Amino acid sequence: MTSLRKLGSSDLEVFPLSLGGNVFGWTADEAASFAVLDAYTAAGGNFVDTADSYSAWVDGNEGGESETVIGKWVKARGNRADVVIATKVSQHPEYRGLSAANIKAAADASLRRLDTDYIDLYYTHFDQPDVPVEEIIGALDELVRSGKVRHIAASNISAERLEESLAFSDREGLARYVALQPHYNLVSRDTYEGDLQNLAERSGLAAVPYYALASGFLTGKYRPGTTVDSARAEGAAKHLETERGQKVLTALDEIAQTHDAPVATVALAWLAAQPTVAAPIASARTVEQLPALVGVADLNLTETEIGRLTEASA
Repeated sequence: MTSLRKLGSSDLEVFPLSLGGNVFGWTADEAASFAVLDAYTAAGGNFVDTADSYSAWVDGNEGGESETVIGKWVKARGNRADVVIATKVSQHPEYRGLSAANIKAAADASLRRLDTDYIDLYYTHFDQPDVPVEEIIGALDELVRSGKVRHIAASNISAERLEESLAFSDREGLARYVALQPHYNLVSRDTYEGDLQNLAERSGLAAVPYYALASGFLTGKYRPGTTVDSARAEGAAKHLETERGQKVLTALDEIAQTHDAPVATVALAWLAAQPTVAAPIASARTVEQLPALVGVADLNLTETEIGRLTEASA
């Protein structure tokens, strides 16, 4: 049995790979989504990440499609107590922003779609610097006290605003962020490393990085002269043009060969070994894509290998 990791100062224990739900109801229909969720939990996984806005960007979708699929799956499997569900507020077309009223209304809408009484981890999806942290934390604290939310977290937030939020929670004895969801991977280290990472470490917050595989670039399937059929191909291919991207691929290839492991597993293992990181997020459209992701639970890189990747990606 894979050892679970404690999520920051919370009582949540999570598998070292969080399954991204952005594809559910988008590039994976309900049947494919159920199959991926079944295979993930069969491999020991228990940490599913979604947002109320997934996938409002698709023609004909309104947002909330991913939550609805997850809700139906949990109901069908009767496994709510075994799954840590994380969702987010601020980007749903009908529930935009982080006003207190909106946070509460959006949470109720998420609970309905997820068909559950509580959300394990509730993130502010994108910080809204024009809304005082007092209003945001106040509303989130009410959700925690009412039992609708177990723990709160923040995504896409500056170190200054995060520090202000934590200080307010501490001062007033209100619910406090336990986790942070930054954009962080081997070819995008600048957003998180530095002030944000130092603050997370000092404050006991767990990091749950998104774009852990750089839109697929770090799976190794993007190579000079190849075309990949994916909704995210353009975002991934841009890394091929950088020196950093090429150096990282070379290092990943060598280490993957040593371990006889997929390139994606090695990229996730580097991330999982970084200070504060509890579980990188990665999504799978098909069951076939899953083993390379959950493999992170069993791959331990040596200090030398971690150093080699850190250097290549500098």
